[in-house]
Amino acid sequence: MRCSTILFASIAVLCVPQLHANAGTDLAAEVNPLIGTTNLGNTFPGAVMPFGMFSFSPETSKGEKNKAAAPGGYLYEARKIRGFSLTHLSGTGCRGASGDIPFMPITTELSTSPSLDSKDEHYASRYSHLNETVQPGYYKVRMENGVQTELSASLRAGIARFVYPAEGKAAILIRNSDSQLGSFAANLKIDAENNTVSGSVSSGNFCGYLHPVTRRPYYTIHFVARFNQKFAATATWQNEKIIPNGVAAEGATELDDKGFPQLNKGSGAWIDFGKARNVEARIGISYVNVANAAENLNAEISAEKTLETVVIDSRKAWNQQLAKIDVTGGDKDQRTIFYTALYHSLLHPNLFSDINCEYAGFDQKTHKVKAPQLAQYANFSGWDIYRSQVQLIALIEPKIASDIAQSLLNQAQQNNGVWDRWTHNNGATGVMNGDPATASVASMYAFGARDFDVATAFTSLAKAARTPTKLDLSKDGCPVMCVGQRPGLDQWIKYGYMPQSAPGWGMVSDALEYASADFALASFAGKLGDQTAKKEFLARAQNWKNHFNPATGYLQERKQDGQFVAAFDPASDEGMVEGSGAQYLWMVPFNADGLIKTLGGVEKSTQRLDKFFKNEQGAWTLTVSGPQHSEMDNEPSIGAAWLYSYAAQPWKTQEVVGEVLQQLWHNRPDGIPGNDDLGQMSAWYVWAAMGLYPQYPGRAELLIASPTFKKIVVQRKQGPLTINTDQTGTQFKYVQSLTLNGKSLTKSWLDETALDGNLSLDFKLGKQANKKWAIKPGELPPSFE
Repeated sequence: MRCSTILFASIAVLCVPQLHANAGTDLAAEVNPLIGTTNLGNTFPGAVMPFGMFSFSPETSKGEKNKAAAPGGYLYEARKIRGFSLTHLSGTGCRGASGDIPFMPITTELSTSPSLDSKDEHYASRYSHLNETVQPGYYKVRMENGVQTELSASLRAGIARFVYPAEGKAAILIRNSDSQLGSFAANLKIDAENNTVSGSVSSGNFCGYLHPVTRRPYYTIHFVARFNQKFAATATWQNEKIIPNGVAAEGATELDDKGFPQLNKGSGAWIDFGKARNVEARIGISYVNVANAAENLNAEISAEKTLETVVIDSRKAWNQQLAKIDVTGGDKDQRTIFYTALYHSLLHPNLFSDINCEYAGFDQKTHKVKAPQLAQYANFSGWDIYRSQVQLIALIEPKIASDIAQSLLNQAQQNNGVWDRWTHNNGATGVMNGDPATASVASMYAFGARDFDVATAFTSLAKAARTPTKLDLSKDGCPVMCVGQRPGLDQWIKYGYMPQSAPGWGMVSDALEYASADFALASFAGKLGDQTAKKEFLARAQNWKNHFNPATGYLQERKQDGQFVAAFDPASDEGMVEGSGAQYLWMVPFNADGLIKTLGGVEKSTQRLDKFFKNEQGAWTLTVSGPQHSEMDNEPSIGAAWLYSYAAQPWKTQEVVGEVLQQLWHNRPDGIPGNDDLGQMSAWYVWAAMGLYPQYPGRAELLIASPTFKKIVVQRKQGPLTINTDQTGTQFKYVQSLTLNGKSLTKSWLDETALDGNLSLDFKLGKQANKKWAIKPGELPPSFE
């Protein structure tokens, strides 16, 4: 059934993002997909569409078949390629995820089983970056085995061209079982008469080496691959056994006792194309069934389409998307870093529903997208992206953000009411802590995403925040992947703090995350007219104060009897998640005034904040400077730079944010300072380069720093947001004056209502701080008690 038809990238397709923007400028040329491909950023460089399901990218190797070289599948320093997989996640931690169904062109016979090639010595091939071309929607490499590979992708399908050398075989391995995290079932069959291979693999296991709770199959991906050349010979393998002339294969890698794929296990196919030297493969995928994979392929990359056509369509789609934020000025590197950050911000959450609107649910059943939702989305790195990435999507693509919110609600309804923190395809993983779905949904609503079942979403989130479930009481999966939506919720409600013995990961971190989620829920309730719930959750959000120990001046763990845990060390991560006590002190994004008062006032607070960002010699300590200092490459610290504005020192926010942009972000493979976390860190960069930041969970006020570019125009449904500056260059980082729609603005923040229509900000910038701008009580950003 055709539930909707939308023109997208010159193809009539269903259940897809609605993207409409002036794509007259080739902004895709400004993007460098290799930024972030070291083991800092963990991004992947392959071909993918905006929010695309299909991401065609290399799997590089460091000589360990059962461990991905990097979580994105591609490590810039690795010098071997072991295949080109159909799915990827950008910037994850742990050991990665997805990387399903690698295709590897080779020039040899199938002499030994690829499952036995434990060090990738026999079938992987070395390559050089000198022989690599990387662009949005297109990837090309010539490997040392002589094969040149070109890749491109539509939303749910991909196309590959393999050009083989004159000597040797023209063959391909389909390593069906070899997902990055291993597999629990895998099968394929070869239809030589129609030059087709199809099959599926079942995987999951995200962060499974840390705890057995995710060592289970929670998604199955199906594929259909059609080749333009006849099959001269075939073979298959299962574990160590090769089956000459085989036309089917079945067998998973399974997992060892540490949660890694087992060596010497797995299955796949080898296909020889005889004398053909130019081989093309068109591949469709689906998480529902093989028939849907074929339908997706037929609709998006038919036999009449060339690789060049798909590349053009993909580039058009990226230009449409990137044109939503048009920047003028800046040097070449600044523009490349900005547009690459925007590119990375728009990869996830990614499309998950098929061309016929079907998708695989969290209940392992097939569901169908229902109007007004256009598409189901998956891969929600909640703990990360609730801080600024979902707000960016809602700002420029409110319909897509609405569909993401509806997707999260659908997942929760299929998951017994649990809004999972880190969803991978159609599976809950429980990874990380807090309740980020609440802040994400409330924030997307605040930024203009309204086209979803708002009332049902709020009711479900409020119930989850009020009513502890059996899972919330359990310690299964803890600390890293607790099974409940709000582990220890009963104790958060009873005590107003998180006792050390409660289920969870780090009790101070958990408390701060719950406080932010409660604040977001209060804001959501207020916008929906539920003043009782607003008052309830706003009061509960202030419970972060119950972790403050006046004796040490830090937020600390407490025992069930209320006593603070002895021997506190602010440099320790005890009670914290991916950070220290010193770093988590500043993570109260909705009540900075309350934090400042708790710390003894403005003078004491800013002195401590100064020491957070600089050492005793006055040198910047923005990352890798020890646990007493900031880590502006990871989520717990990224809001701290904006706190100076609450203390009537906005010039210090301008200074710190400017230094982070200049020192930590670069136009090179190590140009993202930490895990990109499915676009969160890149989204932070985009906001910061615009001189704005969405500090409040569930609200749309924006804090102001200083823009990087001469002019920035953000295309929005409500009207454009235009940012102008009179000076550019890294030395011009201090706001001298500012006008809003032609009127003087002496506040270091924008009210939510400023986003309701056309918005024009005109900055005058200087080399020296203006210490008189935005320092009066009425000019400081609001805090919410």
